[in-house]
Amino acid sequence: MTNVKIVTDSTVDLSEEVLNEYGITVVPLSISIDGETFLDRVDLSPKSFLEKMKVSNQLPKSSQPSAGTFLEVYDELGQDGAQVVSIHMTGSMSGTVRSAESAAEMSSADVTVVDSRYISKGLAFQVIEAAKFAKEGKGLEDIVSRLDEIRQATKLFVVVDTLDNLVKGGRIGKGKALIGSLLNIKPIASLANGEYTPVSKARNHSQVVKYLTAQFIEDVKGKTIRGVGLVHADGHELASKLKKRIIELTGYSDIDIQVTTPIISTHTGIGAIGFMYYAE
Repeated sequence: MTNVKIVTDSTVDLSEEVLNEYGITVVPLSISIDGETFLDRVDLSPKSFLEKMKVSNQLPKSSQPSAGTFLEVYDELGQDGAQVVSIHMTGSMSGTVRSAESAAEMSSADVTVVDSRYISKGLAFQVIEAAKFAKEGKGLEDIVSRLDEIRQATKLFVVVDTLDNLVKGGRIGKGKALIGSLLNIKPIASLANGEYTPVSKARNHSQVVKYLTAQFIEDVKGKTIRGVGLVHADGHELASKLKKRIIELTGYSDIDIQVTTPIISTHTGIGAIGFMYYAE
């Protein structure tokens, strides 16, 4: 039987231990900040990035891996006849998936590229399940079909604490930001269909926790919770409050809190959190 190997990108928000355990190959994006360029999680950790971003006047820029980088990875992994499933962050936020598709067309290996339509733990849910299926010897069709199911069952929310980076990135105008800052508004957005979509706004952390907890309880009602992810960009306090409330109301406690990928931090700014889950 042909074995299947799993590739993803560095926005997946998985630890080295987990990546090694499941034999997942990560292709890093690059980040430019204050005239320097770093490979995400290779030259620069998420925590180090946050420290640099705090003192930078410019919005950092991220770049997808080149098609050539993906091509090298695919050709090497496919040398023994293995098939490759390459699962990546939403194409609406980065050209990574398109770069991977270009490489797949050129590669001598049998490569299937999947747009997860998510990022961070929302991406990780699909990557981990694909790796588990591959370990069990399941075939390409079964893996891709399972990824579709997980995608449909996943929800992702992002909460922004300050509006600075949304202004720098051109997502909102300065006038709106000024009013928002005066009112202490914290936008809550979803990643519906892979795109950043505002869904609500809160005035304080208590309102954020109340809104997200209510969404979670509604979405998982009558279902089995398969995974929950909580990540932050120097927003550990809010993430901890949300985790505590979810445990109190649902009893579900298998929730790790991690510093998120610089790609998310760049879009959201300091103090943001990402909350992701899937239930079936």
